[in-house]
Amino acid sequence: MPLPDDRDEEPAPVGAALDRVVGRLGGPPVDALTRLFEGWSGVVGERLAAHSRPLALRDGVLVVGVEDPAWSTEIRFLGPALLERVRTGLGGVTVTSVEVRVRPRTGA
Repeated sequence: MPLPDDRDEEPAPVGAALDRVVGRLGGPPVDALTRLFEGWSGVVGERLAAHSRPLALRDGVLVVGVEDPAWSTEIRFLGPALLERVRTGLGGVTVTSVEVRVRPRTGA
């Protein structure tokens, strides 16, 4: 039995469906998240990327995990400059603030 509204069309790309779901949850487009997570070092620089990583982006709030509190201070100090780099790296996705969480890396 066909699904409701089932059509004999070619399969649609998953990205569009994911964008709709993520958008309803307050997130940015999937390609923006991919650019942010995969290109973190290009956005924030190698030095900062070695000690931090993006954890989430929802409703304009970027949550960044850092290895220890000293890096939390560094990210807060960068403030507006970091926000501008993230916005530029995401191609216009709205990022209004950055929250920092101490999340030590696990494993070797």
